[in-house]
Amino acid sequence: MTRFLSLLTVSLLTLGSLYGQKKDLRYNLNDDGSQYIKATFLNQTWVRWTQNNPGTLVDGYLEDNTFDIGLRRTRIQLFGKISDRVFVYTQFGTNNLSYIGERKQGLFFHDAIGEIELAKDKLSVGTGLTGWVGFLRYSSPSIGSLLTMDAPLYQQATNDVSDQFVRKYSIYAKGKLGKLDYRIALSKPMSISASSVQSAIIGPNSLFSNEPANLQTQGYFKYEFLDSESNLTPYNTGSYLGSKNVFNIGAGFIYQKDAMWHTENNGADIVRENLALFGVDVFYDRVLDASKNTAITAYAAISSNDYGKNYVRNLGVMNPANGGGSSFNGSGNSFPINGTGTLSYFQLGYLLKNNLLGEMGTLQPYVASQIASLDLLNDTMTMYEFGMNWLIKGHATKVSLNYQSRPVFNFNNTNDLVSTNRRGMTVLQLHVAI
Repeated sequence: MTRFLSLLTVSLLTLGSLYGQKKDLRYNLNDDGSQYIKATFLNQTWVRWTQNNPGTLVDGYLEDNTFDIGLRRTRIQLFGKISDRVFVYTQFGTNNLSYIGERKQGLFFHDAIGEIELAKDKLSVGTGLTGWVGFLRYSSPSIGSLLTMDAPLYQQATNDVSDQFVRKYSIYAKGKLGKLDYRIALSKPMSISASSVQSAIIGPNSLFSNEPANLQTQGYFKYEFLDSESNLTPYNTGSYLGSKNVFNIGAGFIYQKDAMWHTENNGADIVRENLALFGVDVFYDRVLDASKNTAITAYAAISSNDYGKNYVRNLGVMNPANGGGSSFNGSGNSFPINGTGTLSYFQLGYLLKNNLLGEMGTLQPYVASQIASLDLLNDTMTMYEFGMNWLIKGHATKVSLNYQSRPVFNFNNTNDLVSTNRRGMTVLQLHVAI
């Protein structure tokens, strides 16, 4: 399969070159280009220094700080309109290749869908492995156009627990009704027994149930006050770099009956609970000075997340450690990123004038923060980060420098989970895309 996909990609690139496509790796199937096949490539490499959580082990050795280099994402997309009403989309690649990970990892499909347009622009339906999911804008982020170093991952509500890096086996409908852009989906969650994210041992705090899963319903709706955004694929743009004026207000949900469970009465009784997530958000991307192409990008979200009693998920992105951890966070760069409670997030970026650095592009500083009031934690979880994008060729070639500060939680003398100190992580990313 890998050899076939590689040959297919090379063939498309060659055809795109032969047919004189200057901007896209694209092969037109008809004379007017309304039917086509297109290919893209993306690679994000992280060069990173991490101040590890207390008690972190790497291959059994205590390590306070870790320097590493890894592939955060490598992706290839093949998609297109193969007839006036039929759209196909595939994305394959891999995530989080690091020095402590499995070697010679193979590519896997992130997306594979077929879609039929029933009413032009207003209604398309499709099915397959897909990112057409709720419940907030960055539940399906466009990783090629992020403002910050990474997406707000808490919005990827079931990432690798009952899905595959956001994607789910779904039947979905999407479209635009005037200024209203909508997506709704009915999904079959993946088996929890095949996930390595959580413990298989049920306890007094909720986990995802190992029982055969009920269907999951989800949706996201946004009202586009200014320019319309593309909904060709499910992935939402992070920053338009002065190419659009966008102001959206969105709202969404995810619901699954009996998705969670926990024990009561010293383990004698099992209590099943529903997964119910509801959120609203605002996205604003506006050109400030057209002659200089300066622009502002802003985003804010708030959600009420019910994963059942005291659910908390600690997550460390491409974790540089593989053992230990004497705090509640666990090892490496993990921290309580999601759980039952109220979560909010914001980000703000400013695009400096075009060609600020001459032929070497321009700069885009940004700040972001996630604030979570989780039922299990006595203190508020506050993560903040700031950084700079050096846009050498827009989102096609950029270098980003990001610093993130996260809290470390521990149990105190009264068995309450409180924030006791903070740890930092500095990442230099090289992002290249075609």
